[in-house]
Amino acid sequence: MFKIARVSPSRLRGPSFPVTVRPTRADVVAARFIARNTAPAPEMVARALTWGADEKVLLVLAAAGWLASRGRGEPLRRAGNHALLVTVSASLLPHGLKLLFDQTRPDRRTVIGHLHGVPFSGKSEDAFPSGHALHMGALASAAGAMPAGPRRAIRTVAVGISPTRLVVLAHWASDVVAGFALGAALERFLRLCTGYPLDASTENDHADP
Repeated sequence: MFKIARVSPSRLRGPSFPVTVRPTRADVVAARFIARNTAPAPEMVARALTWGADEKVLLVLAAAGWLASRGRGEPLRRAGNHALLVTVSASLLPHGLKLLFDQTRPDRRTVIGHLHGVPFSGKSEDAFPSGHALHMGALASAAGAMPAGPRRAIRTVAVGISPTRLVVLAHWASDVVAGFALGAALERFLRLCTGYPLDASTENDHADP
């Protein structure tokens, strides 16, 4: 049902793009398990939850937040600038990477999964990396500058939404992990441009990063 892709000999002679990315054995095992054990109801729930990390939805929210922050205090304006820049960058980065890398989505390599309710998602060779997970990694990283309560809530949502891309077989597990890590790294890098605070500085919260 799922097979590990092979790199053609021509790709071993020198750098050429796009580069074919192979799923790991662990990726294949996880995808097989989901394909055999899922059902239409959980697939519908997972598809609905993935909208929370959709780039179009997040761009609208970031733009609205940026507009709302205009005319407010410096910390809110800075946060609005940072949120908008991170969201735009996190939307563009996966598209650029998918021009450099080709990886077949797991939903294109299963029949039994579709019989159990797995949908078709996106372009067939755009598995790596997960753009949804990249957005969630950036969100989880940005939450590090918030007080403990909001920080935990936002990180719980970010970590909870990311695996839905694995459940609907839009991505391999490694695509989700890579996307989340790239998003966190991107957000931290962009702090150098926006001056967004590095850490929360709330009273009685120093022992809970």
